Amino acid sequence: KSQGGGAVAVPSLSPKRPLAPPGAARAWPGAAPGRGRVAPARGSRASPPRALTCQDRLAGVGELRLAGRGGSGQAAGAGEGAGERGAGGHDRGGERPAAARGRLSGAGLGPLYFPDHNTPVEQTLHACNELYKEGKFKELGLSNYAAWEVAEIYTICKYNSWVLPTVYQGMYNATTRQVETELLPCLRRYGMRFYAYNPLAGGLLTGKYKYDDKDTGQPTGRFFGNDWAQAYRDRYWKEHHFQAIALVEKALGEAYGSNPPSLTSAALRWLYNHSKLQGALGDAVIIGMSNMDQLQQNLTCSEEGPLLPAVVEAFDKAWHLVAHDCPNYFR
Repeated sequence: KSQGGGAVAVPSLSPKRPLAPPGAARAWPGAAPGRGRVAPARGSRASPPRALTCQDRLAGVGELRLAGRGGSGQAAGAGEGAGERGAGGHDRGGERPAAARGRLSGAGLGPLYFPDHNTPVEQTLHACNELYKEGKFKELGLSNYAAWEVAEIYTICKYNSWVLPTVYQGMYNATTRQVETELLPCLRRYGMRFYAYNPLAGGLLTGKYKYDDKDTGQPTGRFFGNDWAQAYRDRYWKEHHFQAIALVEKALGEAYGSNPPSLTSAALRWLYNHSKLQGALGDAVIIGMSNMDQLQQNLTCSEEGPLLPAVVEAFDKAWHLVAHDCPNYFR
């Protein structure tokens, strides 16, 4: 995320979903006050109504960062990079996650950000259950786990009558769809919600970058100038990704004429109206922002409705162009 940025988890809604109360969505990661924004659900595939202020939406929302079987124990970033960092470490003789001990009471989400393959998963899950019984968090979430690990975790928790995972945060956008093959069916099997991060591919799906920027301009943003820049360039900064974007931009111009929607709008509308997300099951899109104006713009884009069929087809062609090089959703 950009310095001072944040994120909002905006529900992806089906037309039949009834109005949900404020707080039905959760900021993930829990951002600092004034940065992360949470919007309530409503009964259409659109972003929330404007009845509540951003501060109202944030009220009562918190997150406890649990040890993710490894990691640093530091708070995770928000927005487009949500889910990139993990929190970890153990205390009590290696049995209890050492994240935000006493820092948040009754946090909404206690996410395990990524696996530590050197620690028995039973140990981590037992520690999570102890924290849950102490009221440290209300829901157990997962991120960066493979589908088979999700199934393993759910089965272990159910067998031991421990708190069950209920939500998964994963990388998903119009040109990054690996989660569709195994992860989403797995989550449906176990009744877990899915929160999509990287909806704009780190900003690549805004159309503001050009492939040659890596050698020339290097504009400020996700791909240049911060600790995660190299990781994002390795993930997305490839010529075929820019070819895929050009294909979609051409389709937007041909389909909408002289006043086409922005690529940002199209990418968010794809997620809300044409992806595998199901609002009726509580799925949501984590929308990042570096300032409040950008948040407002992104929320507006998410409300603009379905795309014309030619643009949806172009997004599918773009995905097939880059699918062979899709970054893994798991670690």
